[in-house]
Amino acid sequence: MMDQNLGACAGCGVAIQTEDKKKPGYAPASALERKVVICQRCFRIKHYNEVAPVSMGDDDFLRILDGIGSTQALVVMVVDIFDFQGSWLKGLPRFVGNNPILLVGNKVDLLPRNINLNRVRNWMQHEAKERGLRPQDVVLISAQKGLHIDELLARIGELRKGRDVYIVGVTNVGKSTMINRILHDFGSTELEITTSPFPGTTLDKIEIPLEDGRSIFDTPGIINREQIGHMITPTDLRKITPTSRINAKVYQLDPEQTLFLGGLARVDFVRGPKQPLVVYVDNDLYIHRTKLEKADEVLEKHHGTMLVPPTGEEAVQALPQFVKHSFKIKATGMSTDIVISGLGWVTLQGKHEANVVVHAPKGVSVGIRKGLI
Repeated sequence: MMDQNLGACAGCGVAIQTEDKKKPGYAPASALERKVVICQRCFRIKHYNEVAPVSMGDDDFLRILDGIGSTQALVVMVVDIFDFQGSWLKGLPRFVGNNPILLVGNKVDLLPRNINLNRVRNWMQHEAKERGLRPQDVVLISAQKGLHIDELLARIGELRKGRDVYIVGVTNVGKSTMINRILHDFGSTELEITTSPFPGTTLDKIEIPLEDGRSIFDTPGIINREQIGHMITPTDLRKITPTSRINAKVYQLDPEQTLFLGGLARVDFVRGPKQPLVVYVDNDLYIHRTKLEKADEVLEKHHGTMLVPPTGEEAVQALPQFVKHSFKIKATGMSTDIVISGLGWVTLQGKHEANVVVHAPKGVSVGIRKGLI
């Protein structure tokens, strides 16, 4: 019989138990003597950065979020600016009911220097509207660097009007890091929510009491399986996850030339006048240019060695087969981004027509949008 009423892990929110090491929430009995109790999984993530998969499915995460609509609360939806499409929480209105929404763009520190942040806010408002969401406001922050946290707190205070606050988003957008930043800025060091670069770190709602008797709730991230990060190893995931400001890479391409983005995607410039393709991916990701006629041969010969990640033959074998996505970019004078979810995007300036084919692993979302930069 499992332990009852041992409380919740302060790191991930799951119920603490002391009997089954293989199940979520396990903690040795000695850990219960501590002032702040965390499960063994959180302990290993915090101190050893270990990968700690758990047996929770999408239905478990959806069940936890399902009750938000029946409450009176401010909903703060956090997205990753670098992976806006991949970090968009689909179907949010069905969870939040009539509650107001504050949209937060995290990881603003990754964007290139000199970018107009007001333009980014307007762009996010436009993209949200395109997806059927009308947020009360948009705030841009860097949870990791602590940028604009004061502005975020001010907007939360203005919009919540004495209500609870629910922080929602897909996995790895930085929700827990953001809350930890807020806690530290207020001098609360006893509670620290577990964060890691791996999906599914928070397992249940974590309640943080506020002075007025209300609470902030950190909710588990919904897993978006259309992101490429769910198809590669944790080691390779670190290699494609930016940790510093992105440097745009400009390639002047002739028709029938190809760009390999590591071994995870391939961009064929099939037809159109010579023009620049601007690539926004992690600074250390290897990009290889070749002729289109040689692209298949290059992939077959160098996938997993020169074209990495994925790293090694086993990682290549585990990656789903590439599928094609064809796009015809019109000469509108407005830039267009071709987005590969979880990897980055390629911008065409829209001065000339272009036919582009993107090859990406089956299941990865690939699409176009109004240019961000």
